[in-house]
Amino acid sequence: MDWRKEFADRIVSADEAVSHIKSGDRVVVAHACGEPVVLTDAMVANAEKCGYKDVEIVHMVAMGKAGYCKPEMAEHFRHNGLFLGGSTREAVNSGRGDFTTIFFSEVPELFRSGAMPVDVALIQVSEPDSHGYCSLGISCDYTKAAAENAKLVIAQINKKYPRVLGDNFIHVSKLNYIVEEDSDLIELQPAKIGDVQRKIGENVAQLVKDGDCLQLGIGAIPDATLLFLKEKKHLGIHSEMFSDGVVELIEAGVVDNSCKQIDKGICVANFLMGTKRLYDFVDDNPMVALKPVDVVNNPRVICQNDNVVSINSCVEVDLMGQVNSESIGPKQISGVGGQVDFVRGANMSKGGRAIMAMPATAAHGKASRIVPFLAHGGVVTTSRNDVDYVVTEYGIAQLHGRTLRDRAKQLIAIAAPEFRDELQEEYKRRFHE
Repeated sequence: MDWRKEFADRIVSADEAVSHIKSGDRVVVAHACGEPVVLTDAMVANAEKCGYKDVEIVHMVAMGKAGYCKPEMAEHFRHNGLFLGGSTREAVNSGRGDFTTIFFSEVPELFRSGAMPVDVALIQVSEPDSHGYCSLGISCDYTKAAAENAKLVIAQINKKYPRVLGDNFIHVSKLNYIVEEDSDLIELQPAKIGDVQRKIGENVAQLVKDGDCLQLGIGAIPDATLLFLKEKKHLGIHSEMFSDGVVELIEAGVVDNSCKQIDKGICVANFLMGTKRLYDFVDDNPMVALKPVDVVNNPRVICQNDNVVSINSCVEVDLMGQVNSESIGPKQISGVGGQVDFVRGANMSKGGRAIMAMPATAAHGKASRIVPFLAHGGVVTTSRNDVDYVVTEYGIAQLHGRTLRDRAKQLIAIAAPEFRDELQEEYKRRFHE
């Protein structure tokens, strides 16, 4: 059958499309800024009419309204977060939702193996090309595996959605219901960079050399780091994601991917978050390739590039070097994401460096992020055996291969000055000095 007829036959309204979701279904929603908001909004709006009961919503970073997490939706939906954010953490921490802890790189295998069978995938795609293939745009990550393994695929086709290249396509024949809606994309505005973030970014940039291959996280610290890389040369990108700041470095000639051992000349990621500037840049751009997260975040793939520099942030670090990046005590606030994937990949890379960067204090300066012990119930996201560098606005500590005594000394030296005395007291008790 000609794909154009299949396409035309499958076009429905958003309300009709979501009516095919059944009570008890597991619905996987495309990730982050790739969320098909028209479909998620329609699903929530039709919850009563469709009589949904116990529909499980699986998601990582939810950038839409997350209406399914509201208290009044509790009988219809239960959120199962693989990562939490501002719109979803309250539902989980109040008991109306669940959290599944897992490395980002392992999520596609959950869907393929049947450990987490997918009933419905809600995705957003570009217009089909002349062969009937649609790009998954800015969300390949776990979205591709969800769509390939779902019993039912509902897709929003959006003319405004960028056609991003790579292993990032799905054929029209795989879409059960198609909703044509040209809505504006979700945008992530650049983070506000203050003096503290600038100083941290400057310190991190000291560890970056010409020709390095970078992995960057989300937020003010990675964005601030990019500000101090403009004098570098021949940087590469192999990252879980990237945002507008990388576009600026590409246009300045700083990032050209010329020193990479794999994907030479190409910026590789598994999802993108940014503004229209980013989305316009990546549209049909051969310099950018999105691939599934189990490829991009696989440490065995990451380390095939030399000089990988992994830059991530965290909540707190104890004096042994254990890193908590996802909870405040027992309260889950985010997730492991790809942090450990890239820390291990960078450590395995020839000449690689893994960096944990954070402000020295929290709670408006009232609490130290470098602590004697992780908070009661706090999570060890990255083990002390994996940690390499820790950076604050006060300096750089290199922990890999160092004794516990030396680790503690180095961490105290980059703690906020007002907290160093109490950390020093713990050091004396612990090491009998």
